[in-house]
Amino acid sequence: MKNRYIIPIFVPHLGCPNDCVFCNQKSISGQKNNMTKEKAQKIIEEYLKSIKDETAEKEIVFFGGSFTAIEEEKQNELLKMAYEYVKQKKVKSIRISTRPDYIDKKILKRLKKYKVKTIELGVQSANNFILEKAGRGHTFEDVKKASKLIKRYGFKLGHQIMVGLPESTRKDEINTAKELIKLKPNMVRIYPVLVVKGTKLEKDYNENKYKPLSIVQAVETCKELVRMFADKKIDIIRVGLQNTDEITDPKNEKSEVVAGPYHPAFRQLVESGLWYDSIVEKIKKLNVKVKEVEVTVNPIDKNNVIGHKKENIKKLKDTYDVDLKIKEDKKVKQGKSKIEITKTFE
Repeated sequence: MKNRYIIPIFVPHLGCPNDCVFCNQKSISGQKNNMTKEKAQKIIEEYLKSIKDETAEKEIVFFGGSFTAIEEEKQNELLKMAYEYVKQKKVKSIRISTRPDYIDKKILKRLKKYKVKTIELGVQSANNFILEKAGRGHTFEDVKKASKLIKRYGFKLGHQIMVGLPESTRKDEINTAKELIKLKPNMVRIYPVLVVKGTKLEKDYNENKYKPLSIVQAVETCKELVRMFADKKIDIIRVGLQNTDEITDPKNEKSEVVAGPYHPAFRQLVESGLWYDSIVEKIKKLNVKVKEVEVTVNPIDKNNVIGHKKENIKKLKDTYDVDLKIKEDKKVKQGKSKIEITKTFE
């Protein structure tokens, strides 16, 4: 299997017609200035030089803002520049991120012209009331219409959803996952809401009008969503915002995060939690007083089975007085495990 690398180009707030309550794109992207063709080229060249694996698949990705809402001339300039790298076989493909209400046949034809392969839509919620409270400026009907059109034109479809939006409950978020599964995206991103400086959400938080989720709450909901998407073989490409100099622990004075379920290894917390639940479920089915179990997994899964800072090993010992031993075996399929009782209580 070939290694894959993304070359991220951030176009913060270019073309975005709305100020969502949670959004400060320049903080999230770590970028203070608008993107130009020259800057984008420089970023691409630097990434290409740093990638030593010549056989790896590389993808230029336009993140942030709302790409298809940018003025057409700017879109064409950036896409034409990126397409040159595809034609020269220096990169494999192009991906963009945009709003569902800025997708139509004309836009999709333009993206096809420049060989864009994947379109990610900022969905956030399937509940129109929650979308309105978040200041999204579009409805879930726009999401359904755009998703169907994107697939009809032969693009790969991505969805981005948020956990912990104002007025949203765990039930709402599970329902959002159910609705998105019906639209059959190829991939999803799941973001727990963080309170970022310079947003309406920060103001509401300071006035006690908004209470962010705790890390435990966010992890529990994200576990359920990951389980749902994984069951339907939908690729989960990110869980939690990427850690940067700006998106980091709120205790750090340089952090743009004011509050919320920030954790540098948020995805690992979620995936480790899923492994813990799975191991406990299997132990309970064994119908004996287990003292020690040996779990055999693919080497790729080992760290998640152990848990962040060995959390799963400690938790299993503290809660059930069970010692957890992990064995690696490349023959075991990733995500699967074999469990064996190695010691029982008399």
